[in-house]
Amino acid sequence: MKKFKGKVLFLDKSDINTDEIIPAKYLTENTKQALKPYLMEDLKLEGFDPAQDISDNSIIITRANFGCGSSREHAPWALEVNGYNAVIARSFARIFKQNMFNCGMAAIEFPEKIINHLFDTFKSDKGSAMIEIDILNCIISITDKIKKEEIKFEISQFDQELILEGGWVDYADKHY
Repeated sequence: MKKFKGKVLFLDKSDINTDEIIPAKYLTENTKQALKPYLMEDLKLEGFDPAQDISDNSIIITRANFGCGSSREHAPWALEVNGYNAVIARSFARIFKQNMFNCGMAAIEFPEKIINHLFDTFKSDKGSAMIEIDILNCIISITDKIKKEEIKFEISQFDQELILEGGWVDYADKHY
């Protein structure tokens, strides 16, 4: 059974594009590790400081259309090398979402009502929200100092298998 667990980084913005996730000027780097220091350095969001807010978190909750822009794989790679293994959003750019699954990471979509509820209920006490994502049973458990909730999510069987196998390469090695 595969579970992702960690502290939550709330990014209260729609349309965060791949250039805001990892600026294009770093696309000449030839290892994932080389991308690590530049994650979200160009993201402009009130109260967000990448130097302070990136580390110690491993799951992002954000708004709609996360990962829009170019189709580069570098954006999920930059998240992965910084310890992020899941993004929860209202929606994702199609190619970005598939790149997440191909890397063995979770891209979980919830309706706007649930995303708003997560922000309203769990963002207020910065740094205390924790999530555990049970990939096999499709349940997230979110907690803070006082509250705990479980929410079911849907994911295609194939994308679930990609995550459980650790990404496309490991899946292909096993099945082909």
